[in-house]
Amino acid sequence: MPTGVHLRDARQQLFDAAERVLLRDGPNGLTSRAVTDEAGCAKGVLHRHFADFDAFLTELVLDRAADLDARARTLCASAGTGTVAGNLTDALTALFGPVPVAIIPLITFRDELRARLRQATPGGGIAILAQITAAVSGYLTEERARGRVSAGADIDSLTLSLVGGGHLLFADRDPGPPDAAAVGKLVHTVLADVVRR
Repeated sequence: MPTGVHLRDARQQLFDAAERVLLRDGPNGLTSRAVTDEAGCAKGVLHRHFADFDAFLTELVLDRAADLDARARTLCASAGTGTVAGNLTDALTALFGPVPVAIIPLITFRDELRARLRQATPGGGIAILAQITAAVSGYLTEERARGRVSAGADIDSLTLSLVGGGHLLFADRDPGPPDAAAVGKLVHTVLADVVRR
């Protein structure tokens, strides 16, 4: 690799390269060499910006987890509009996009990454899944306050069912993500007894 290639926003370009490698080759294919090759730069560029590869991966995960915050705000803003099931179906499809789904096994695969993420977000659960859980829980809580979800609804159990079920639906990426009908079926089933008609 050429050593004189200048990267304009090196961190972001390295993150984007890592994302492409992760989506194409999975967690096992994500190495520092694969990332720098994908970014078209020398391996030293990565180590100039990050203490080591696990530090790079930690920042990558935190960066992509922060992207989910905007989607969470969009979901919360939809409270009181449309249907509860429709809003959650759309949200789960967006929140469990290809990148978040690819990052979850990466976190599971690398012990050091999990340890560093726990240090970076104490009590925050598993990054990505924690953001999705917070988004769904916050939305359901808002809908309960508006009376569109029953007052006695167990938000924690509903959230666990939706996030866990959603993750299982989206984690099987072959031949691709589930269609809206499959996601909608999960959401309607979970919410059947708590959504006011």
